[in-house]
Amino acid sequence: MSFALSPARPLRLPPALAAVAVLAVLALPLAPGGDGESGAGPADAVSALVVLYAALRAVRERRRPLSATAAVVLGMPVVGLTVAAMGAASPGAGLTGLGRYLQVFVLVPAAVVLLVRDRADFRLLAWSFVGLAVWQGAVGMRQYVTGTGASYQGELIRAVGTFGPQDVMGMATVVSFGLVCALGLALGRTPVRQRVAAGVCALGLLLPLAVSFSRGAWIATVLTCAVQLVLAGLRRALKVAAVAVAAGVVLVGGFGIGTAMLQERLSSIGQVTDAPDQSVVDRYTLWAAATGMWRQHPVTGVGLKNFPAYRDGHASLALSSGSDTEGAGAAFRKQPLLSPHDMYLLVLSEQGLLGLLALAGSWLALLVCGLRGLWRVRGGAGLDCALVGCGLLIWQLVDFAYADIGGPSTVLTAVVFGVVAWWALVGAAE
Repeated sequence: MSFALSPARPLRLPPALAAVAVLAVLALPLAPGGDGESGAGPADAVSALVVLYAALRAVRERRRPLSATAAVVLGMPVVGLTVAAMGAASPGAGLTGLGRYLQVFVLVPAAVVLLVRDRADFRLLAWSFVGLAVWQGAVGMRQYVTGTGASYQGELIRAVGTFGPQDVMGMATVVSFGLVCALGLALGRTPVRQRVAAGVCALGLLLPLAVSFSRGAWIATVLTCAVQLVLAGLRRALKVAAVAVAAGVVLVGGFGIGTAMLQERLSSIGQVTDAPDQSVVDRYTLWAAATGMWRQHPVTGVGLKNFPAYRDGHASLALSSGSDTEGAGAAFRKQPLLSPHDMYLLVLSEQGLLGLLALAGSWLALLVCGLRGLWRVRGGAGLDCALVGCGLLIWQLVDFAYADIGGPSTVLTAVVFGVVAWWALVGAAE
């Protein structure tokens, strides 16, 4: 009797690891200094390779890359972007702005949709977000404890992770994404061990999020987590809320986490109209400037990358010359205010109603499809994926009221929209 030895099967890595590589690069420290609005960084270069890999893989497999619905939803922003690019101050500025928007809202999301094969790949990406958040959060907590973070009210205690003071929202954004993913995974129907691990990560990420002193990230995270809990079921929402309250009491009361600065920052959320600080005054002034630009150019806006050129003509004298940044390995510098710090107003001012309707229409379509898919899998095995996909989109849409794209962490937003698009356009139908 003879036995035929079967050849060893080659190890096939999931294509979604290409998207994970973008997150891995974001874990590396950035060079101190530089401009927060600078051009492409290492993560952007990797994202370009991911887009190329996804395209080559689709050609090699000789299959239709995207469904008709996915192509329409993801391609909607192209029309407004093209028109706004033609209105830019120079061809170079137009191409740069067009490339950035296409990267964040069209190309990288489409690549992620092509590379994620099933819910297992989706969960791999979700856990990668959690892992990146834990790493950045650990770096941020060390900065807070040792006084080596970015400057906040004269003290070097603001947690910024590896992003530095030029992208002061970078760590807060990463940690928020990780917390939303962890909560979604904890509320799913996966094995108990995975749910417990995700819950522990979610609770642990509350600390670095707090010491990021980012009011916008706090608001977006609280609202998103509340929506996730409600969508997961009232009984589970009450249980998780009780655990979160108990953990907060222990951390604040038992360990003394909650300094006077943190309490002051928290209370300032309700004082933005009564006694606003200079950062809030600047934001209101920039919002008014963006609205003024739109009134003069309501349909197509002032053109891509043109907000800084039109800013002073529409801003009042209350606008400061820039925000002061230092610490976390970087020297003091005055960072110019080159955007309205509101994604909707940035699009409205530079792309007009045409661009805003195209972008917002794409996001609304993703939200509707994602929520419809969540309703379909309620109580089923895909609930965690639904909560992660819908949660990430809700967080981003809320945060866009306080922030816009720009800085090294922007490429993370592109991956997030890819994760959201996969669930809304592919995963919800599985």
